[in-house]
Formats: sequence, structure tokens, C-alpha cells
Amino acid sequence: MIKIYNINYYLPKNILTNNCLEKIFPEWSSEKIKEKIGIVQRHITSENETALDMALKASEELLDNYDRNKIDFILFCTQSPDYFLPTTACILQDKLGLRKDIGATDFNLGCSGFVYGLALAKGLISAGIANNILLVTSEAYTKYIHPKDKANRSIFGDAASATIIEKAETSPDYQFCLGTDGNGAENLIVKKGAFKKNFALNPENEFGPENLYMNGPEIFNFTIENIPKLVTNTLQKNNLEMDQIDYFVFHQANSYMLNYLRKKTKIPKEKFYINMEETGNTVSATIPIALKNMMDKKMIKPGDKIFLAGFGVGYSWGATIIEF
Repeated sequence: MIKIYNINYYLPKNILTNNCLEKIFPEWSSEKIKEKIGIVQRHITSENETALDMALKASEELLDNYDRNKIDFILFCTQSPDYFLPTTACILQDKLGLRKDIGATDFNLGCSGFVYGLALAKGLISAGIANNILLVTSEAYTKYIHPKDKANRSIFGDAASATIIEKAETSPDYQFCLGTDGNGAENLIVKKGAFKKNFALNPENEFGPENLYMNGPEIFNFTIENIPKLVTNTLQKNNLEMDQIDYFVFHQANSYMLNYLRKKTKIPKEKFYINMEETGNTVSATIPIALKNMMDKKMIKPGDKIFLAGFGVGYSWGATIIEF
């Protein structure tokens, strides 16, 4: 039904290492950060760099080797848009020089965003609305984070990914499992913002309404309660057993959570890909970054079945299976 033609991603040049964090928060050593969450460094947007800027760089490089006139829809996933309006996808269409007779829309999802984007792309292609879709995920969460917020500064990094999804008559028609529980909205939230113009953080307040707030224990509890069932349900919906899956790629939240999930779901370690040490948690971009790195390492062979699962802010979760 659909296939991923290619993936590219962009990482900002500014790097925040664990050693830098140790200097700011001397009570937390760089080794302790790595041991606890599996991250050594994360890329941070510059003061004037936005989600659109990153998306443009990721997309331009991807389209250098693709006929951009074939793109007939843009799906842009972000929770850190340049503006409340207009839609970032519309601006991206113009900056990329794409045709004007195409669709373009933003959707606001975080860590499940890439999987939801694939589901939306499948729907557009199945309905005959589009054949070749540019799916972009771009997040600048660090702009929301208070300078004194040790926990969130250690976890999140900024990044953008761009993925070309094509109609493929011969590809397997894998099904999606999606879920939502808005009751958990207050546990990962920014209550005030959009920051292209006149956005400023107040460093005097530990957690102002313009800062990212995350209740880590509640996010962990939500994940442990819902994601094992998501794995089981997605396999059942696609009439597959776990041993038929070649790799599992989950949202790269942090290594502690991922390893806990892997053990709870009994996924073999050699099939479970973790890729966050050099980038941190880049929200909706973690899964495509991981897939691209696997492709570059030639880990994925034609016909391999890759199980994808995204989960987090919302609460929102989703999973499916893809083949390259």
C-alpha cells in the first residue's frame, strides 16, 4: 500500500554535552546522566533557528536526489511551530519550490507523531488524494525548557526529519493501532507559547506557563501500562508473531524506559534498536532518525519487517509495521 522511499534528518550545530550540564548542575555528573538516560549529548537550536528552518534543511537535502515535482502532499508534524498561523507546511511548500496544486497541512503530535504521520499518509494514498508524500517532523522543544530545569535539559534535543512516502501497489498492507488518553495532558505540557515573535522565557520562575513541564513518573507509568498492550495488539492485528519481526524501533524516550519496556514485552535485545546517545530525545524525529541510521549502517535488508511504536505527550500512542 505504502513504502518509505528515503529518509533524511537535520541536527542543529550547537551541541550540549553531559560535561556542559555537569558544569551547570555539579550535583549531577556526566557519567550519571549517561547511565541514567543513555544520552551523552544533544543538539540545540540557535537563538534564531526554528522548526521551519530545520525542516527546510532536512527536506532540501532529501529532495536533491528526488524529483520534487512528484510530491503532491506535505504532512508537517510539530509542537513548536514558528507561528500559530499560517501553517508551517504551507511556508515549507513555498521555500522548497514545490508545485502549488498540492496539499499541505500541519498536525500537532509529539512522540507518536511519526507513526501518526504514516497513518495519515496511508489514508491519503488509499483515498487517491496523493501518491507521493513528504512527511516532516521537526521539534525545537529546548526553546521551551527553563535554564534551571536539569531533568528536561538532559533529555531533550532538537532535530528535524524528512521522509518520502510513496504509493506501492505490491507493498504489504500493514495495519495501525492508535490510542489516546487526554486525561494525561497535564503531565507533559507547555501552557503558553509559540515563539517566532516576541517569545521570551522568564528565568526567575522555575516553571512558568511558557516552560515545558513534564511529570516524569506519570509519563513512565503511562508508558508501562499502555505500550506492552500496544505491542501485543499490533502484532495480533497484523497476524504476526514476535519472531517474525526483524527489528523493533520505539520512540527514543530514554534508555531506562526503553530497556524496561524491552524486558517487559520480552523483545530480544538483538532486535531492539536504541539510538539516542548522540541526539537525545528529539520527540517526533526519534523514530525516523533511528531508521535512517539503521539504513546507513545497512542493518535493514529488503523485506525486513520493522515494528514502529511511538508514545508520549497527549497522552498519545501508535504502532505499525513497515517494510523497505
